[in-house]
This record gives sequence, C-alpha cells and structure tokens, in this order.
Amino acid sequence: MRIAQIAPLAERVPPTAYGGIELVVGLLTDELVKRGHEVTLFASGDSISLAKLVSVHPRALRLDPDVKEHTIYEMLQLGLVYERAEEFDIIHSHVCCSALPYANLVKTPTIHTLHGIFTPDNEKMFQYAKHQPFVSISNAQREMRLGLNYAATVYNGIDVSSYKFYSQPDNPPYLAFLGRISPEKGTHLAIAIAKRTGWHLKIAGKVDVVDQEYYEQEIQPHIDGKQIEYLGEANHQQKNVLMGGAVATLFPITWREPFGLVMVESMAAGTPVIAMKLGSTVEVISHGKTGFLCENVDDFITALDKVADIDRHECRQHVEKHFSLQNMVDGYEAAYQQIIAERFANNGYVPSVAGVGY
Repeated sequence: MRIAQIAPLAERVPPTAYGGIELVVGLLTDELVKRGHEVTLFASGDSISLAKLVSVHPRALRLDPDVKEHTIYEMLQLGLVYERAEEFDIIHSHVCCSALPYANLVKTPTIHTLHGIFTPDNEKMFQYAKHQPFVSISNAQREMRLGLNYAATVYNGIDVSSYKFYSQPDNPPYLAFLGRISPEKGTHLAIAIAKRTGWHLKIAGKVDVVDQEYYEQEIQPHIDGKQIEYLGEANHQQKNVLMGGAVATLFPITWREPFGLVMVESMAAGTPVIAMKLGSTVEVISHGKTGFLCENVDDFITALDKVADIDRHECRQHVEKHFSLQNMVDGYEAAYQQIIAERFANNGYVPSVAGVGY
C-alpha cells in the first residue's frame, strides 16, 4: 500500500523533546515501512524516518526564529501533498482540520486522525467535511453531535521496549508532572497538591508563548528548587528517568484530554498515574490497578495515601496489552483497508498494486 503521512511542521518527527503527535507519527510511519508499505512522510526537513521524507522547510518551525508565519509553510506542505495525491492509495493527515478542504478535491481518500479538541471555530470546518473518514484517539474525544464519519478509534501506542521499567521508585521519594506548562494540563493543581501534602514535586515540560504569562504568574513564584523543581523541557530518556523514579505521576488536567500520552509513558516505566477524571483518562487508566481517577484535588490527596499499593508490574503490562505500537498500527492498517474498500465500492476507486498506478 502506498501511504502519505502528513505531520505537523512545528516539531521534528520524532520530536527531540515535547511533541506527542510527532512521536506517534514517527512510530506509525516507521512501523508501516517495516511491514512492507511504501510510505512518504511530509514533515519538517530535520525529521528522521525510514520513509521517504518530503519537506517544505529544513527544520521544525518552532525552532526557527526566522519563521514568522507558520501557516504559509503548512499551506505549502498541503499543496504539495495533494498535487501528488494520485501517487498514493491513501493519505493520512495528522494536522487537525487543515487538510479537509484539500481532501475534497482529489480521488485519493484521506483519513484524518483527530489529535486535538473541537472549538467553536474549527467545528465549522469539520461540519463542512463531515463525510470524510475520521479516527478518534479515544472514545471520549468524539463529539457525536457533529455527525462526523468516524471510521475507528485507535489509541495512541508507544514502543514499550524503549522505556526502562522501574520496579520501585527512587529514594528520597517525589511526584512527577510532565507536559505543557499550561492551565489545561493543570500544572498549578499539581503544585497545590504537592504543597498541601508536603511531597517533593519535579516538573518538566515546555512553556509555549501563549502560556508564558500563566507560567510567570501561576507557576514560577512557587518554584523554589527544593520542594517544587522545574527541570525545563525533557527528552525521551530524561522523561523515562523522571517518571520511572517517581512514586506517582500527577495528571490533574482541567480539559477533556483527547488521549494523554504521558499517562501511557509513565505506566510503561512502572509508575502509576493519578489523574483528573476527564476526557480519555477513564479509558487509559485502570482505576485502582494502574492509578487513580479523581474528581478534585482532595481526591488526589486521598489517592496519594493508597498509591504505594499499586503493582508497578501491572502498570507496565497494562500498556503492553492496550497501548503498544503494534496495536496502534494494526488499528490503522484495518482503517486504511476499510476506507479504500469503501471508496472502491462507492466510486470505483482502484488502489495500486506493487507500485502500479491507477
């Protein structure tokens, strides 16, 4: 099967540090190549992939101070993808709603993975193209009122073997918080939990420009380098060490999290997750077995008294069973086949065989 993968341009694929979407795209793309598919990855020029890499800019946009208008490069990328649409059996978009109007103009089907959330503005575009096939990354992410054509729910997966397992936490003990430093991720709540309980809290994550004021007003004043530490942005190995050595990873989100890869990464390291019961957390965490689901800060504090009873081996096994790379790619392969079959049945679309064109 000839597959085009469209990645966001803000981060490299795979990311050097933060970038959940780019991590998933990188893992998916390489595994598809290993399974014998002919894959073209449209991503930033500094990306590293087993697929054929095509880029409209030599580096991740977030890291290039000379780039002022990201949307220009995103439009150039999508223009290039859809000019070449006939070269592919299916196009897989990971760029929210940006590819939707382009996909309407070609015969090659596009499948859209919804990595983000719906907003009053982007809902208009989703409504415009609601007949196109979509993949949700959790059932909780779906907005049935929009009437979108959901082809499947495919949970994000990780290469579990790349995460070291920690059978016990470090001493002295601490709690971990990883993710964007933002109101949605609840960094301020993690600090509140630590302060109320006296726990040592280690924080790692990036601060986007839009969240700079939040960081300066709500987070930075509490960072003392002793009880509350901010370690900056962490790469893969640093995240693994930080979460693996923690007694628990806090995930006190304030929004309907579409998936939350941090939860899976933490459990892969053996560390239970204490999370707010919002969005996908009920699908990712097995309450009482791999972590705890909470309604408020008081619940987090209660959960901390019970977290030592969690079997860290069960956390790892839970990820291996439900959120492995193999499971994710199996899900996408099935979705690709279903969508191509439906397009053939409805429109006479004929996929290529062994590189032969239409």
